[in-house]
Amino acid sequence: MVDEGERAAPPRHGTLPMMHPVRGGVAMGKAYRVLFVSTFAFVVCFAVWLVFGVIGIPIRRELGLNATEFGLLTATPVLSGAALRLPLGIWTDRYGGRIVMTILLLAAAVPVWLVSYAGQLWQFLTVGLFLGAVGASFAVGTPYVARFFPANRRGFAMGFFGAGTSGAALNMFVAPAISVAWGWRAVPRAYAVALLVTAGVFWLLSAPDPGVGARRTPTLAEQLRVLRDPRVWKYCQYYSLAFGGFTALSLWMPQYFVGEYGLGIAAASALAASFSLPAGVLRALGGALSDRFGAHALTWWVLWVAWILLFLLSYPQTQLVVETIRGPVSFHIGLNVWMFAPLLFALGVVMAFGMASTFKYLGDDFPETLGVVTGIVGLAGGLGGFLLPILWGALLDLLGIRSSAFMLLYGIVWVSLILIYFTEVRRVDFHGRQASKES
Repeated sequence: MVDEGERAAPPRHGTLPMMHPVRGGVAMGKAYRVLFVSTFAFVVCFAVWLVFGVIGIPIRRELGLNATEFGLLTATPVLSGAALRLPLGIWTDRYGGRIVMTILLLAAAVPVWLVSYAGQLWQFLTVGLFLGAVGASFAVGTPYVARFFPANRRGFAMGFFGAGTSGAALNMFVAPAISVAWGWRAVPRAYAVALLVTAGVFWLLSAPDPGVGARRTPTLAEQLRVLRDPRVWKYCQYYSLAFGGFTALSLWMPQYFVGEYGLGIAAASALAASFSLPAGVLRALGGALSDRFGAHALTWWVLWVAWILLFLLSYPQTQLVVETIRGPVSFHIGLNVWMFAPLLFALGVVMAFGMASTFKYLGDDFPETLGVVTGIVGLAGGLGGFLLPILWGALLDLLGIRSSAFMLLYGIVWVSLILIYFTEVRRVDFHGRQASKES
């Protein structure tokens, strides 16, 4: 038996206490209410975060931007959203997700509204840096919702919350509709109002974090001690591909469909949603699969399927001339829009599972410091989402091949496969052989 003194023993120095499992109908009802309203807030934040992916197309025409400048325009909010994930993750561990998320929603409405008054590239970039703060909402909501669920349900909870990335697809339907009806400047104004309404709904329906105010506040040095763990950096690499690739493609695909297949903005955005929507909605399923089969198994297969899909998507439109005995014969090799869209859909599904499995790793390995680790790994994913559109724009200006975006991602998947093989697959196989010899 454990006496009462042992029950009341304080947590070890430098760690945050494990959350007690949520049990009982009332507690579970609160947990799911928090999960739903947090996911709703993240959907709105993600739609706002990627707004330049749609309104950037008419802005590009107005300002006469090249591909590199367009990439910089769309990626600038991603940079600040990535940079703020670490401090907001730290503040979430200290002060609780309810307070931090509400303040973030209220504060972000101001720069979003100001986008409608910008007229030069430097103004869009400056306001975009402040607008990008909404992208850091992920580092707030993930540890917040995880604390309401027991360990065997955290993968599902974090995956369900991560389904808020479906806000990228929402943006691709809402922003073109508003833009066509009232012009692109009406879009940021509507989004600013949506943030204010969301802040009110979130505050009313959310709940204080379990344990916040009753535990010792860790120092910054204690929170950042996790950076010494090499697993954190490995998960950063995984997430820079899964989430960074997803974010960058969500920004890049509308103009890709416009340029590659000559579609209008509304049609291009709708087809681009074939990538963004499954990557958001199916992330909860990815979390459940991670709970069932483990993060390693799911990540391993995700990388291999992504490798195959990106190989097919990388192939450029090619005109091949073959000299035959009857003279030259021309062949065209390339994906038309109806072949390209299903492959893009499949890639969205794969990336959804990859994002969920990465955070299953974090929930299993770092349950006591999930806020700061979420901030670090989320920062890496956000930086991937910032750098990729700029690199794609530079490659497009240099090579003139639009599918070079997928070529670059194909190389990044190779790096991830090599990393997971040497750090997990080979290590597991080695220990398995050792165990069998000893037995």
